[in-house]
Amino acid sequence: MAQLNITLDTELLHGLFTKDSKDEAFSKLMEAILNQVLLAQSTEQLGAEPYERSDDRTAYRNGFRDKPLTTRIGSIILRRPRHRNGKFSTDMYERYQRSEQALMLSMIEMVINGVSTRKIEKVTEELCGKSFSKSMVSDLCKKLDPIVEAFKKRPLEADYPFVMVDAIYIKVRENGRVQSRGLLIAVGINDDGQREVIGFGLANSESETSWSEFFIELKARGLKAPRLITSDNHLGLVAAIRKHFQGASWQHCQTHFSRNLLDQTPKSVQPKLKEEIRSVYEATDPESTKVAKNQLMDKYESTAPKAMNLLDEAFDDITAVLCLPLKYRKRLGTTNGVERLNEEIRRREGAIRIFPNEASALRLMGALLMEQGEKWSTGRKYFDMDVSHQEKQAEEAVEDAASYSVQSNPR
Repeated sequence: MAQLNITLDTELLHGLFTKDSKDEAFSKLMEAILNQVLLAQSTEQLGAEPYERSDDRTAYRNGFRDKPLTTRIGSIILRRPRHRNGKFSTDMYERYQRSEQALMLSMIEMVINGVSTRKIEKVTEELCGKSFSKSMVSDLCKKLDPIVEAFKKRPLEADYPFVMVDAIYIKVRENGRVQSRGLLIAVGINDDGQREVIGFGLANSESETSWSEFFIELKARGLKAPRLITSDNHLGLVAAIRKHFQGASWQHCQTHFSRNLLDQTPKSVQPKLKEEIRSVYEATDPESTKVAKNQLMDKYESTAPKAMNLLDEAFDDITAVLCLPLKYRKRLGTTNGVERLNEEIRRREGAIRIFPNEASALRLMGALLMEQGEKWSTGRKYFDMDVSHQEKQAEEAVEDAASYSVQSNPR
């Protein structure tokens, strides 16, 4: 990859630290960075720097074409390089603008439907720089909706031995009333060790029926029974997991359990128990885990009886992760990976507050999840799956041997 050389002049630097011109300065900074990225991509594809004589050169530069890009910090102008062979390519516009466009559309819809505040209307005009008609919004939606829908319904061709599921609540206006809707999200770790957003959808509640419909759709798209599913202990969710993935182990998220445990603990005891419950989570084998649990129960049985009863009842579920190799347990013992994704959703969703309809919510949430999935697919692997593959091969060998033994010695 060609090196990026970004020059910040005195005026731009001054603007970054001046209240009155900060927004404009950040816009110019983003413009400078993205234009340098485009130049670097051009150099990489041509195989030569500007004016460089090189045997590796594949073509020559042919000027630039200005292309506007609307962002939350203002409109910027990107200078798209042109090559004489016409083969310069970049996915910058598509990847950057997809979620920005969804956010803008949601704001515009709020203005058009009369459900926005003055603040939202002002932000919309600042972002877009002009008013939008219903027909224009409809045309923009038609371009983005099929992309999000294709991502939502794509076939799941890989194997996902580990899956994390969670829900986050957003506000949607339906039939003139503001309703709380659950955004159900499933994140899978595939056989290559990469995370993927494998499913998402809106539901009226986290009932067993809602989660069952969600899991049925995932299975119809190709999801096979995972080895382990991690989630909180919502009754409807747990019931649906056990119904639709009978061959999978269920891991009660240890972070959620700790909160529930402390809720049942007197305040005077909470700080110590919060630290000492980690001895159960960090034990490396079933026996030492049981020892750690028994020690806690003996110590806190008189001061926090409700918490100790909860620990005893949930013990097998919060330690289900022990069935996995040690290197996978810490990350799969909680849904923290999904929680961080939820924080990113909250950051964007906060600009909307109330979605004008379900389609608007799915459009923005889908665009954000697509964006996150692309970052995961091009980033570092979440897991090195070599140990998992070795265990799977050993299990298959044992099953094959048992099957052969039965066939060789029929009764």
